[in-house]
Amino acid sequence: HVLYSNRSAAEASCKRFKEALDDAKKTVELKPDWPKGYSRLGAANYGLGQLEEAVSSYKKGLDIDPSNEQISAALKEVEENIKANEASDGIGNMFKGPELWGKIASNPQTAAYLQQPDFVQMLQNVQSNPSTVSNYLQDPRMMQVFGMMLGVNVMSGEEAATQFQKEGEPTGDSCCASKSCCGGDAAPAPPPAEPEPKAAAAKPAEPEMSTEEKEEKELREKAQVEKQAGNAAYKKKEFEKALEHYTKAMEIDTKDISYITNRAAVYFEMGKLDECIKDCDLAIEKGPSLRVDYKMIARALTRKGNALRKKGDLELAIKTYKKSLTEHRNADTLKRLNDAEKELKDRKEEEYINLDLCNEEKDK
Repeated sequence: HVLYSNRSAAEASCKRFKEALDDAKKTVELKPDWPKGYSRLGAANYGLGQLEEAVSSYKKGLDIDPSNEQISAALKEVEENIKANEASDGIGNMFKGPELWGKIASNPQTAAYLQQPDFVQMLQNVQSNPSTVSNYLQDPRMMQVFGMMLGVNVMSGEEAATQFQKEGEPTGDSCCASKSCCGGDAAPAPPPAEPEPKAAAAKPAEPEMSTEEKEEKELREKAQVEKQAGNAAYKKKEFEKALEHYTKAMEIDTKDISYITNRAAVYFEMGKLDECIKDCDLAIEKGPSLRVDYKMIARALTRKGNALRKKGDLELAIKTYKKSLTEHRNADTLKRLNDAEKELKDRKEEEYINLDLCNEEKDK
């Protein structure tokens, strides 16, 4: 079930939501009492625009694990989207029906749009979340489709002028082409002008960021600068400098656990194993509420397992490695688990032999 779960997550990250849904269903079938399986199912439903199904999937996960913050946050997001859709003015809902694609394909003015990936993605986004339609109405293609659905022809000024000229309507200074207008012999009409190349359709404007969003973006960029400086220092084995930079990054941006796991790696190299374990625990604790990738949580668990193994606590290290593998199946972690299990087995055999020797000496 873990393999199907991981593949579902990978497919969802690649926007292949149908394949993600198939694997999520298999995960739930194999392990119906595992909340993460329903989390994968809900994410795939959401990606396909199946909002009601997503709510049902997330609720099933919470029935198994009511305290799961990651599933709760995902459920809240879907429910908010449903409310936003219901509260919308209905424009976005006009794009939801499956018959829309057929109408676009059968209309000669809009059929070519279906060959344009950015337009298809835009339409899929609106169908998935109708409340986002206002973000795309500046795109002339979207307005053309909107007009088609209303039964009107939406054209720009240039397109209208071109259409009028084709139908013989007078435009501009065309009266002097007629004898009856100015008298006398009129100059021959000029040859028709070459049509100007049609401008490429403008891409939808990016929604303007709020002040809060701009501030968050600036903080992330500052934190990334500190992280890169920390990475450079780590490669040079300048561990004190690396600690300083990663700590600053953590203080600037509290929503990225990679700064914490990087600092844990520095503590590990310095031999400060308790500090390493403490940072790993912090990353593991914060990860679900921030909805970070499962790979990041798995990495923190593996790093904690490494520190525990180095401290000699093999049993707890083995338990931690196994937990990491349930988050993300990783060949390196699996090898470390096998090595730790072998080391523990050898240690127990050695302790057994030593105990026998002690008993023999005692009996002499």
